Amino acid sequence: MINKRALATAVAASSLALTGMAQAQEVKIGFLGGFTGGIESLTPPIFEGAKLAVQQVNEQGGILDGQTLVMPSGDTTCSDASAASNAADRMVNSEQVTAIVGALCTGATIAAANNAAIPGGVVMVSPASTAPAVTELDDNDLVFRTVPSDAFQGEILAKLLLDKGIDAVVVTFVNNDYGRGLSEAFSAAFEAGGGEVAENLAHEDNRADYRSELGSLSASGVDTLVVLAYADTSGQTVLRQAYESGMFTQYVGADGMVGDSLIEAIGADVLDGMIATRPGSPDLPGTPIFNDAAEAAGFDPSAVFAAQAYDAAFLLALAIEQNGSAEREGLVDALRSVSSAPGEVILPGEWEKAVELIAAGTEINYEGASGSHDFDENGDVPGVVVEMAVENGTFTSKGQVDL
Repeated sequence: MINKRALATAVAASSLALTGMAQAQEVKIGFLGGFTGGIESLTPPIFEGAKLAVQQVNEQGGILDGQTLVMPSGDTTCSDASAASNAADRMVNSEQVTAIVGALCTGATIAAANNAAIPGGVVMVSPASTAPAVTELDDNDLVFRTVPSDAFQGEILAKLLLDKGIDAVVVTFVNNDYGRGLSEAFSAAFEAGGGEVAENLAHEDNRADYRSELGSLSASGVDTLVVLAYADTSGQTVLRQAYESGMFTQYVGADGMVGDSLIEAIGADVLDGMIATRPGSPDLPGTPIFNDAAEAAGFDPSAVFAAQAYDAAFLLALAIEQNGSAEREGLVDALRSVSSAPGEVILPGEWEKAVELIAAGTEINYEGASGSHDFDENGDVPGVVVEMAVENGTFTSKGQVDL
């Protein structure tokens, strides 16, 4: 007679064993993004950039002797520290990821790092958190980024406006780490270059009305408005109400504002001639390789932070392979090793080549889609900032801007 209880126990044990085997054949790199909130229209191509790296790894034999690389994702909402912390906690403690690409918005990255990643010993590489506050994190050398700090972007934006003969501006910035850091960097550089910041006001995100702030800004009589905020929330509302008021004739933004959703919401005619900056990619061998792969995968390679997200994911995969296991310990040293000279150059998509070199004990140096990523002691990288302008109903790149 069959003992049904014993049979059920055996089946459950067998299922558990199979589940464990399946999990053992997967290596996880998490992705934390603002799928809702202030950058929800910017996040999808960023995620696609990271997923492209994962796809290439798996198509070229997988990671760590043929295991599958997977990328669970979590929504930080961009602005909600609790949401960011909860999403990171799930990645670190439930999903048991080896590392994380993200977060995107600076406040989300800081919350995720402090509340989950740093306590869990998990490396984070953000492709989009540009605020100087990231540099100052007490992070046990766990937080990196593939995008330059706003300390640099602020200087570039200031130089760009001064070179165009714009010598007086008013500024409004979203009141968080990103907005404050970028505003401080821009204002200091603009004034050091001989310009005047006639008024500089913080505003809170996700409000319906900014007419009071706009009234204070317009009282200066300056006709150039610099908005350092997000294209899908406060930045969009500020620009719409500024246009409706007729207070300004020239609009300026930075990377958080560079999204065609902004133009669609307000109107191409209204924003025609708007000036902005955003991190870009240098003219290096890896850039056209990524561009072709991204187009084949069905997303825009020039989308803001898409190339940086690809590099973050590819670098972490290389570091895991170099480290020889999916364990978190040792990953920092491996990341620094694969991202800098000396070593044989690895370009985007060259996963199989990299695996062979690592197996042979040969040092590698990844030269990415968005540039070299020779991390400094703070996990920061030098970078490229490009000028953007609204032309023919879209944000168009006008080329790299140098100091």
